[in-house]
Amino acid sequence: MTTELPELAEGGFYYQSLGDGRFRSTIHAQGAWNPHEQHMAPASGILADALLRHEPRSDVRMARISYEILGLIPGGTFDVATTTLRPGRTIELIQAELSAGGRTAIRATAWRMVTSDTFAVAAVEDDAMPAPDECKPWDGASVWPGGYIRSLEMRIAEGHRPGSGRVWIRTMLPLTDKDDSSDVARLMGLVDTANGIAARVPPGADSYIFPNVDLQIHMYREPAGEWLGLDNKVSFGSDGIGLTSTVLHDLNGPFGRAEQILTLRKS
Repeated sequence: MTTELPELAEGGFYYQSLGDGRFRSTIHAQGAWNPHEQHMAPASGILADALLRHEPRSDVRMARISYEILGLIPGGTFDVATTTLRPGRTIELIQAELSAGGRTAIRATAWRMVTSDTFAVAAVEDDAMPAPDECKPWDGASVWPGGYIRSLEMRIAEGHRPGSGRVWIRTMLPLTDKDDSSDVARLMGLVDTANGIAARVPPGADSYIFPNVDLQIHMYREPAGEWLGLDNKVSFGSDGIGLTSTVLHDLNGPFGRAEQILTLRKS
């Protein structure tokens, strides 16, 4: 049985907060592979938001989030629960789980690490992307179906090709109807889009499907703002497994990396 996703008035949001860690997804969170499932991107955002709110401390920041996708992410009503797995004075591991219908669909763990002044030795090897105003508008919905993709504004840099591309994305929609999420949570809610911006093969009934089963995000700098830049490369192995690798950017430059392992098979 499929779950109907509620239509929203113009403006909208990805999730309605029902209180006590319970949420309801909207059409804007709809996935690309199946109309009755959520897209992993906004689901990643709502889990990042929960992790950021869990026992907050001003002396630490989230440096890595590891998402395991344990099955289809159903649209509709779901719960998010957080816990501390490994407390610590300078390093701690926390967890958030998204569950629906008695099943955990996503498990996210995050390392929070104490911050200190290392400005004197700060350096980055990743190359910067052209700014959004140097890139052309791109209609991702012409390639991918689903309400989530339709919610995005996208800009594409020169040199884009199957398997490699640089794209800026942003959304004007808040994560929830409360509109009180941080920039970090909202940006984490866009990262999973990376697997579709430079697909090696076009998605469709006569092609291949290549969903990711995880999402690993490492951040050497805390990002800010509304634009997320994705400098993206996609590799397909010869035995049904692929990898999408992405350098992540905000308007101040690169801030981290994302990796997504793919299950590749004929549709």
